[in-house]
Amino acid sequence: MPEIKFYKHDPIPMEMHKVKIVQKLNLLPVKDRLAKMSEAGFNTFLLHNGDIFMDMLTDSGVNAMSDEMQSAMLRADDAYAGSETFYRMRDKLEEIFGIGNLLPTHQGRACEHIIARHFVKPDSCVIMNYHFTTSKAHVTTLGGRVEELVKDEGLIEKSTLPFKGDIDLNKVKACIEKEGAENIAYMRLEAGTNLIGGQPISYANMKEATELAKSHGIVTVLDASLLQDNLYFIKVREESMKDKSIREITRMIADLFDIIYFSARKFGFSRGGGILVRDEQMFHDMEDYITMYEGFLTYGGMSVKEMEAMTIGFEETMDFDVISQGPQFIQHCVDVLDAYGVPMITPGGGLGAHINAREVLSHVPSEQYPSGALVAALYICGGIRGMERGTLSEERNPDGSERIASVEMVRLAFPRRVFTLSQTEYVIDRVKWLYDHRHLVGGLRFVHEPKTLRFFTGRLEPVSDWPEKLAAAYAADFGEDQ
Repeated sequence: MPEIKFYKHDPIPMEMHKVKIVQKLNLLPVKDRLAKMSEAGFNTFLLHNGDIFMDMLTDSGVNAMSDEMQSAMLRADDAYAGSETFYRMRDKLEEIFGIGNLLPTHQGRACEHIIARHFVKPDSCVIMNYHFTTSKAHVTTLGGRVEELVKDEGLIEKSTLPFKGDIDLNKVKACIEKEGAENIAYMRLEAGTNLIGGQPISYANMKEATELAKSHGIVTVLDASLLQDNLYFIKVREESMKDKSIREITRMIADLFDIIYFSARKFGFSRGGGILVRDEQMFHDMEDYITMYEGFLTYGGMSVKEMEAMTIGFEETMDFDVISQGPQFIQHCVDVLDAYGVPMITPGGGLGAHINAREVLSHVPSEQYPSGALVAALYICGGIRGMERGTLSEERNPDGSERIASVEMVRLAFPRRVFTLSQTEYVIDRVKWLYDHRHLVGGLRFVHEPKTLRFFTGRLEPVSDWPEKLAAAYAADFGEDQ
């Protein structure tokens, strides 16, 4: 989408849709938000949605469907086996990616489970540009190891580097030499990299990395869950791709990989997932996992209504106007907060705006989870639910010590076609207020710590009475009912 020019106003992101269905929001008074945060164990995952004003936890499964997606749901074929809905979905994916072998799953982490179970052996290695929480957990649960080989520049919080998700080819070569190609289960490239701020990977880097892997006989895997944002960034930031259409770029990327998987809770604007397998024999070798863990081969645990909707969503993802709104809203949020002096992850990536919690709460030790504390504070100060993406999202080392995250962030996700610019401005305003009162925020400690993926269901408590002091300061400025 080209930047809309204004006669009497600075350029701002424009919604390229009109609203036809609405859902009422609820803004609790600050004292009630404090109580709800305490009840939820200072874990935003455990809040009730009815107690949230702006839900920016994730863009997974919460994106708005278009009118065409909703109308497509009416023609869903409910057959357990041989559903025509499946064949429409498969054919659309083959049209876009050029791969006709589809294994349907109920969501992205099911794809990760199946791929890891098929390829990972004890002590084997999986190369990634950067891990995602579940992609790593599936590998390590099976006794494998993950080597994160993103370029060092990708971990620099404030930067102008356009593709911070690029993998370091020299590190890849060294890893192959050290491990031996036969001990590398596969190379997984994530487009874009969720845990370092939704930062994209360039087409050129994907091409070089996959060529290197294939020269050693290593299977190449693309996590395409956040592909729509990455496609936008390739078109606007990669000079050699500016004259290519989104459909052309997508096919060029697809042609590089042996396996492509996705969460349709992100890619496709619906709820489900799938694995595309290029090699016929490999595809058949993996089929049993679907019937064992997901369902039959023509629904894979998904609702056929959702499958019809996502089939339309795949096509909408090829529309530059559709996929450009998210990155533009995110960049606007990042730019304004950066101008206010709030430490942000720059440049703006996909998925959401990311606050550099390590710098904002420099007085809170990593072992007291500054990202977790900041995201809890933001809910208290505005009813905004974000997500911790830092040390709390890591798992402990074998000796019980904390594995300190490379980057410590709060993610403010922008579900597609959900929030307006005025709501975005509200978020910016409350983040700025919180930053100016950051000295009031303290750390957290666990009172219930699950062994795996603890950030989902763990419960914490503040190390002092800082939440009460923060709420009192907020009420003094905005009133008790805000």
